[in-house]
Amino acid sequence: MKRHHPMPALRTALCCAAMALLAGASTVPSLAQTTPEADAPAAAAGPQVTQAGPASVADLAEGLLGAVVNISTSQNVKGSEGQGTVPLPQAPEGSPFQDFFDEFFKDRQGGGGGQQKVQSLGSGFVVDAAEGIVVTNNHVIADADEIEINFSDGSKLKAELVGTDTKTDIAVLKVDPTLKKLKAVKFGDSDKMRIGDWVMAIGNPFGLGGTVTVGIVSARNRDIDAGPYDDFIQTDAAINRGNSGGPLFNMYGEVVGINTAIISPSGGSIGIGFSIPAEMAVSVVSQLREFGETRRGWLGVRIQPVTDEIAESLGIKVAKGALVSGIIKGGPVDNGLIEVGDVIVKFDGKDIDESRELPLAVAESPVGKVVDVVVLRKGVEMTVKVTLGRLEEGEKLAEGENGAPAEEDDGPVATASILGMTVGELTDEARTRFGIEADVSGVVVTEVAADSAAAERGIAAGDVITEIAQESVATPKDVLDRIAALKEQGRKNALLMLASKTGELRFVTIRMD
Repeated sequence: MKRHHPMPALRTALCCAAMALLAGASTVPSLAQTTPEADAPAAAAGPQVTQAGPASVADLAEGLLGAVVNISTSQNVKGSEGQGTVPLPQAPEGSPFQDFFDEFFKDRQGGGGGQQKVQSLGSGFVVDAAEGIVVTNNHVIADADEIEINFSDGSKLKAELVGTDTKTDIAVLKVDPTLKKLKAVKFGDSDKMRIGDWVMAIGNPFGLGGTVTVGIVSARNRDIDAGPYDDFIQTDAAINRGNSGGPLFNMYGEVVGINTAIISPSGGSIGIGFSIPAEMAVSVVSQLREFGETRRGWLGVRIQPVTDEIAESLGIKVAKGALVSGIIKGGPVDNGLIEVGDVIVKFDGKDIDESRELPLAVAESPVGKVVDVVVLRKGVEMTVKVTLGRLEEGEKLAEGENGAPAEEDDGPVATASILGMTVGELTDEARTRFGIEADVSGVVVTEVAADSAAAERGIAAGDVITEIAQESVATPKDVLDRIAALKEQGRKNALLMLASKTGELRFVTIRMD
């Protein structure tokens, strides 16, 4: 994907202001603000000077710098062959000094292996001065043997790990508050942030602690495939390597995000940075402090997006919601409350427009809570009450459903051809041939023609068709009859529910014209 290099709004305003002054204009663009002196009568010394850009954030930054910390970690690793025991300096990833270190120490290593201490740097911030609680990114302290907190006044304290959450990339640390008087900041309401609002980032880019940058909220609810609960705030405030774990402040000095990632082909800021919203961080930090781990709600379903083709096949006017493609055995809804093929459109009062919104809504709900889940089942809307389980326990159940496939072998099956597929009865011979588990039922796909509609949708030999248009199929003739019936109804797509060899379900639509 081609990425552009946007010009920050502040720089644009400064340029425009300069151009206006050079042209002799009496005013500057809307971002320009008049200094207090400009409101007084003009002095004899000359024309009044205007200040372009937002009002100074110097007072705000000065009050916050003491709560933002640099985090240095060290990890003992086994040296590779040919390296000596002298530790190599490790600058932050992307630092221009790393090439210098590599070149300088390249020829100064003795022979033999040994233990080396690898160091890295990141950012963080104090959220509880009385308890000594510091928040940062998990990837900043991952696999660290030692963690040290460096404060803006030059003092340092050792930190211990309270807990981490890899799904949101958040970690909570603790220092001894009796050794130093700490300054803390508080979380704000990230939901109130609007696109265009001013924000300020403070951190430790490239090891340069206490760096302050200013920008705006460029976008909200960004999904960058970093984890299952992506809901990032995007900002053009400069964020670089080493800013990870640092705070993103609103103009009231409240933390509205935790700076986590950037998009950059060069390793430096191009004005595209991402922060974990405070709304998500608050609950994770609270659980890590209380339990040392997260305790998320769990619904016990596998889902996939509702595409336009699937919506058409299900008779849904608008493609929205989360399509249930599987039920976890032993989960909260493994009792028939929710069925495969249901479309979840609302969870605990929250509309589910996209499938990715459901996991986040469920995860933010308390374990054991009874919630209303609104589903569309064969075109009829209904509400079911579900008692949520715990995600961390559910993941173990989900992992236990995966079994080892049997070895492949050849064996004849009765077949029929449809939509670029050859399908056959799911006999014992077919199960052995494709390694299909005993609890999987339906009609097996034995061959898929290249460049066919089925191949385009990722259907492969060994997949098992369990339903077509929400009707069960058990024989090749059932498949032919269901496709013929759909064509007679004027349908353009056929909605197939497929089972993998181990029984995992997914929905696929195939064009029939």
